[in-house]
Amino acid sequence: MAKSVEERVEDCAKQQLKTYKRKHFAKTGSINAEIDNAMRQAPSKSGGSGGNYPDIRLLLETKNKKLYPIMIEVKGAKGRLAKLNASDEVDNVTAKGEPNYTNINGYAVNGAVHYANAIINYTESYKEAIAIGFNGYEDEAEDLVTELGVYFVSTENFYLPKKVGEYSDLSFLRPDNFEEFIQAVNNLKLTPAEREEQSKKIEDRIEKSLKSLNQSMQDDLKISVGSRVELVTGMIMAGLGVEGEVAPLEVADLKGQTGDNSNDGKVIINKISDFLVKRDLPTEKKNMIINDLSRVFIFSELYKPHNGESKLKTVYTRVKAEILPIFTSSHHLDFTGKLFNVLNEWVDIPDSDKNDVVLTPRYVTTMMAKLAKVDRNSYVWDYAAGSAGFLISSMKLMIDDAEQNIKSTKERDEKIVNIKLKQLLGIEKRSDIYLLAVLNMILMGDGSTNILHKDSLKDYNGNYEQGEQKDKPFPANVFLLNPPYSADGKGFVFVKKALAAMTSGRAVILIQENAGSGNGLPYTRELLENNTLLASIHMADIFRGKAGVQTAVYVFEIGKKHDAKQLVKFIDMSNDGYSRQNRKKSSINVNLRNTDHANERYSEVVDLVNYGKSYLHYFTEEEYIEDAITLEGNDWTFSQHKKIDTIPTEADFMKVVSDYLAWEVGQVLKGEHSGNFQ
Repeated sequence: MAKSVEERVEDCAKQQLKTYKRKHFAKTGSINAEIDNAMRQAPSKSGGSGGNYPDIRLLLETKNKKLYPIMIEVKGAKGRLAKLNASDEVDNVTAKGEPNYTNINGYAVNGAVHYANAIINYTESYKEAIAIGFNGYEDEAEDLVTELGVYFVSTENFYLPKKVGEYSDLSFLRPDNFEEFIQAVNNLKLTPAEREEQSKKIEDRIEKSLKSLNQSMQDDLKISVGSRVELVTGMIMAGLGVEGEVAPLEVADLKGQTGDNSNDGKVIINKISDFLVKRDLPTEKKNMIINDLSRVFIFSELYKPHNGESKLKTVYTRVKAEILPIFTSSHHLDFTGKLFNVLNEWVDIPDSDKNDVVLTPRYVTTMMAKLAKVDRNSYVWDYAAGSAGFLISSMKLMIDDAEQNIKSTKERDEKIVNIKLKQLLGIEKRSDIYLLAVLNMILMGDGSTNILHKDSLKDYNGNYEQGEQKDKPFPANVFLLNPPYSADGKGFVFVKKALAAMTSGRAVILIQENAGSGNGLPYTRELLENNTLLASIHMADIFRGKAGVQTAVYVFEIGKKHDAKQLVKFIDMSNDGYSRQNRKKSSINVNLRNTDHANERYSEVVDLVNYGKSYLHYFTEEEYIEDAITLEGNDWTFSQHKKIDTIPTEADFMKVVSDYLAWEVGQVLKGEHSGNFQ
């Protein structure tokens, strides 16, 4: 094996930087306190907690005063520049989704990317970093041959290292070249396919971290199931902070004291309170949240220290390291659904009544929002909001529509603010789930304004309840719902109340399918008096392992009596393109796999409902039916309209004859037949 020439390579890199008059820092040099602290906090490149020591570090400033941390990792052997995967991406993660410390420790680019991620994940100021692998080896004449790998890592690109270009030396860092280099960096964007793939990887990471944390709270910390949602929800609020107003809670702030005003629980509650005040939550809503969270943080034993550390600090240390970096990124809205679906699994449900609190998967909420034709001018409400999944999917579509169709920056920004503050309303009865909804919408940019903690059937009158519009009717033109199926009419009682307050628009309901075959009466019949059923979609087993019910999506046009001659679109979505398993310890990549054009199938259903049969492609004509219904409200399911052909074909006849002859021959061979075929 050839000897390593790492020291010689490192000297070469430093000499280049010296020539370019670029100040740089060696392994133990200090750039600034924030970056130094990040290097200490992040796992080392070997997977331990011994800190991180990049070979060379820089902090360079652009002409517009933006700072870029630059991490250079040096290796000194042939073949040690970079380890890439089959997609030519930096291979720092194992097949199980865990850090591949063998690659991180063994290759220059992989190590540099690890350090760049440490800065992004463990600092507040830096969400972009440059990772440079600098490798070298001696040729036959013992001359030094060097090679570079230059990558850009950012939260904007979902932490996926993007190669900047091909470079033979570090001259791109020269002051007269640096602006051009940064321009190339800023042009690096993810393709839609890369974005989707990285989203799945990060969702998988969130899920694994939360499941591991949940197991630790169960086995090691003995924290009750009923406290865990509030615990993590409150800690995320405390750890987010408000820029320029409230500093995020640091692990070091939790000192294990026992004083009434200085214990770890009180410290966290005070930080949460400041966070909610600066987020402009109404006093009543803020007080309700603080009261609920105080049960866990103040009126429990979790703040009491053991060997100098409280259970609260133990949990927060993991939340700070594993969860918060994702939700302080510019793309947090893409991952809130995963966070809250996992947290919802922790909710302590009396009598195991799981059907009432199962949250709708993100790919379904998005499809339903598109079926409702949500756009920038929609006013969307949900009478059983859960953790606000429908509102979040709607908000994303509304903001996307505004960004695509409003050219004026001022008008576009004003419209987006209006969407968040005035055009979304959700009602949730359960206090623990309500907390999830509020935090979820806060993470989305404070769309929590109209998240109400009420019983929508008994306590809500259809009006805004705060802000400039307080006591005015909410002008809903989109209703999205996954109701508790234990309610009257399998949940259709919610639909009747909401639609009675609407004059136009669409309602899209995910509900137990048999509600449309008679179990939703009398509400289903009454709904047809003022609304038109446009479509009935038989869903796949989307709640496998969580709820044992067959569901359907029913789509209505609001404010128009159903005509008995109206053709309803019936779609069998049993094959939605996903393969599902129910392995509790497995990740989403195992339990939910896109095996047959799932994305395309969900898009196709939207087109079929909105535009008709000509959009059939992945689904067959046997899976799409147009048929009329009665006005009785009991014949809405796909199976009730499926045409069964009972006339035998010639092929059927030939198969029967063939099967009979095969049987006759078998009998003869066994000696059990005379052989006189009739």
